[in-house]
Amino acid sequence: MSFSNPLSLSPMESHTTVPSNHEAETEPTEFEKNQKRYKDLIATFPHTKGWRPKGPLIEYHGCWFVQPLLEGCLHAQEFFQARPIDFLICSSAKTGTTWLKALTFAIVNRTCLDNSSNPLLKRNPHELVPFIENEFAFFPQVDVIKDKGNTLFSTHIPYGLLPKSIANSGCKMVYIWRDPKDTFISMWTFFQKQRSDFGPLNSLEESFDMFCRGTSVYGPYLDHVLGYWKAYQENPNQILFLKYETMRADPLPHVKRLAQFMGYGFTAEEEKKGVVEKVVNLCSFETLKNLEVNEGEKIREDIASVHWPNSAYFRKGMVGDWHNYLTPEMAARIDGLMHEKFKGSGLLEHDIDD
Repeated sequence: MSFSNPLSLSPMESHTTVPSNHEAETEPTEFEKNQKRYKDLIATFPHTKGWRPKGPLIEYHGCWFVQPLLEGCLHAQEFFQARPIDFLICSSAKTGTTWLKALTFAIVNRTCLDNSSNPLLKRNPHELVPFIENEFAFFPQVDVIKDKGNTLFSTHIPYGLLPKSIANSGCKMVYIWRDPKDTFISMWTFFQKQRSDFGPLNSLEESFDMFCRGTSVYGPYLDHVLGYWKAYQENPNQILFLKYETMRADPLPHVKRLAQFMGYGFTAEEEKKGVVEKVVNLCSFETLKNLEVNEGEKIREDIASVHWPNSAYFRKGMVGDWHNYLTPEMAARIDGLMHEKFKGSGLLEHDIDD
């Protein structure tokens, strides 16, 4: 995958003119021109209060974004060119994305599992499998997304808003979803660790109410899940649909299934040698959390301006942690919304991991 800019200049290139006063004046770069164009367009979209006093949520085709991520989404829709050989990790926020990125990267690069220089031991999974919308939004000077040798990418963009090139290319995708109660708690605690001057996070109760009403980043969450579920039903050869809780309970068979779907299936010899177990162990929550690169306040080495330390991506990773935060009434509310939304879709009744 790569970004194909039809303009003659790359997003980071510029040229200069000499005005009549003979003082050199730099013209805006293509990146700056695109950013202004997106900002002007976004200003016309509906805005509402976000989870913090600053930084509103913005509605785009029924989905809520924060400003930088919506700019990134618009840029991806316009310029992102998928190839048949590419593989896309899709998810809503805080549903197992970091784990799935590590697993897919380890599967593709498993020849270096026993190597101390393995990138997963030195870098956060989000550096190795870039978001197609985040790189424009936050890291425009990072070139990993333009690397033609890279075939692994990820996104939180809802299925209906994905760049058309993804569907047209026939590239494969995997989607992971999670119980909305744990998803909400993971999201709320994640935002608490944000490096930001946007002010304090809303109370748990207020944020929960907004989440249930669908006003959360990349929300409504249930619509996000249902969109990919329907796409999976229509084209199971292109989309693999996974559930976080099921994978956590018994990762081995699902990692084998994932590898097979990606076109990197494990051989009988590899299984005999325990390669699948090595992949699972390397990518386990416990292993990744305790790596030096993911401890304390360490941040991405390739960019100084980030909003979260690497450690923020490794909180607990457990199933059912919502019991420590939500009242029975809150749990009943979100469960009722989920059953109503998914009713008749086959999602709750179907054993998707057969």
